[in-house]
Amino acid sequence: MGISHGNDNDGAECDNYQVMTPLGGTGQERAFCKAKGACYYRTLTCPAECAERKPKDKKKKGCFINCGTKCEATCKRRKPDCDGYGSVCYDPRFVGGDGSMFYFHGAKGGRTRDYTWVQAVSIMFDAHTLDLAANKVSKWDDKIDSLTVKWNGEIVKIPTAGEAEWRTNGGEREVVVERTDYTNSVRVSVKGLLELDVKVPDTDAFAHLETQFRFKGLTDQVEGVLGKTYRPDYVSQVKKGVDMPIMGGEDKYCTTSLHSTVCKACKFQRPTGYKASAY
Repeated sequence: MGISHGNDNDGAECDNYQVMTPLGGTGQERAFCKAKGACYYRTLTCPAECAERKPKDKKKKGCFINCGTKCEATCKRRKPDCDGYGSVCYDPRFVGGDGSMFYFHGAKGGRTRDYTWVQAVSIMFDAHTLDLAANKVSKWDDKIDSLTVKWNGEIVKIPTAGEAEWRTNGGEREVVVERTDYTNSVRVSVKGLLELDVKVPDTDAFAHLETQFRFKGLTDQVEGVLGKTYRPDYVSQVKKGVDMPIMGGEDKYCTTSLHSTVCKACKFQRPTGYKASAY
């Protein structure tokens, strides 16, 4: 999925706020909005049902503060919504930015429509790489963490206590990986680029990922199997009225590896001087 970024849009402005002291007596978190527009300089308070943005009880919903055009604080689950916009789940099924659903079917060793789950996702920006992958398991145990996270090729351990998060040392593109359950579920945030919920579901021994993307600062030329569905002028090429319509076009997105930036439709390129051996 290739992503092309431009000036920040409402998606980038929604989390442009300063955290304030919680509401007295209730513990409900508050935020002072800095985003220009309808929510500028307004204070939003989390609902009593989800008083915290990052609840200590990982099973609870969290407070989602939107300082963009919606200007609201609402309760939301902190796991991928496989029926929501920007989700990639199952074998896999995509839900585009326009709400359309479509499937991706692959082949391996002459067998068709097998091996079509998502086992790893790589987020590449600037000279950095963040990988999230489901480990291969012979028997599922939800008490064991089957999710591996790598930053620039090195495995990172996500804490289980306190804030239960790992983050880079600031910078323009701060990266935060936060646990949203005690094992096998995290939320990834890359400042100004995207937010991503990732879960390794306990459906079978073929461990795979369920994901949901929320993009920030997309341009009208955004590309990719999922990305292009966020274009304002996107029109699906799928033929209507067919039981199993075929979209085609896979030749535009085929790459030689998870970290390859070379394909017919790829737009992202590493900066000058980038050394692949560093990863």
